[in-house]
Amino acid sequence: MEILNYAFMQRALIAALIVGVTAPAIGIYLVQRRQALMGDGIGHVALTGVGLGFLLNTSPIWVATAVAIAGSVVMELIRWYGKTRGDLALAMLFYGGMAGGVMLMNLSEAGSNANLGTYLFGSITTVSPQDMTTIYVLAALVLAITIGLRRQLFAVCQDEEFARVTGLPVRLLNLLVAVTAAVTVTVAMRVVGLLLVSALMVIPVAAAQQISRSFAVTFSVAVAIGVAVTLTGTTTSYYVDVPSGATIVLFAIGLFVLFTGLAAPLAKKRARAAAEASKGCTLEVPGDRTAPDDVRVTG
Repeated sequence: MEILNYAFMQRALIAALIVGVTAPAIGIYLVQRRQALMGDGIGHVALTGVGLGFLLNTSPIWVATAVAIAGSVVMELIRWYGKTRGDLALAMLFYGGMAGGVMLMNLSEAGSNANLGTYLFGSITTVSPQDMTTIYVLAALVLAITIGLRRQLFAVCQDEEFARVTGLPVRLLNLLVAVTAAVTVTVAMRVVGLLLVSALMVIPVAAAQQISRSFAVTFSVAVAIGVAVTLTGTTTSYYVDVPSGATIVLFAIGLFVLFTGLAAPLAKKRARAAAEASKGCTLEVPGDRTAPDDVRVTG
């Protein structure tokens, strides 16, 4: 294939594959917690880290990771203690992060509006070998947490009170989900951009939920969708010369619409199967029973 003859496209496809796995892997927990837009908020805060990285003439990804992690911790603290003023505080954090990133980017000698656009909307073909090393390390951390602690994270995201009763460190695990989401945002920002990364976390999960009912199946299908749309979107952007981030997200939305259309027939098929199964079990009350509780179930 022609696309594989270029080193920058080889890096782009590998980065797309990694993001396609990691984004839905953490996104499924955010959806369970009903925090689908958390990635979007972290992306706003991470932009300050990008600008700070340019201002300090150091790696924007590592600085953005540190700032995004700090922002995610603040978000969790606001969620725990914010009460009635929590929404206002979060809004100020998000908008302040965006404004700070733009200001710092323009104050730096290396920064420009062009640089800002590549981080806001993604520019996968500009991923450097140094960026790949960072992506490998951060992605390994995300997968180790989302897969290694999947039972504990699922319990906390599904029912915090039940998880607390069973002895799980609920606040620590919630904080871990937030920090992992922050790391995922910085992993994905060169592929789909800070403004679109939340879509890649949420849409594959939402699509998978249309056709599956168990957590394990939803997790696997969501990751498969993430990989499919990132690789397809990256390849399409190369041949058609369109933005990679927007292409990937549009492909994800298209699959969501397709899976939504398949959901109704699958639900009817499951209902018919359940009805057929119930017919095989009958309750028989013998006419000559000697005791009032002489009831047999035959199948």
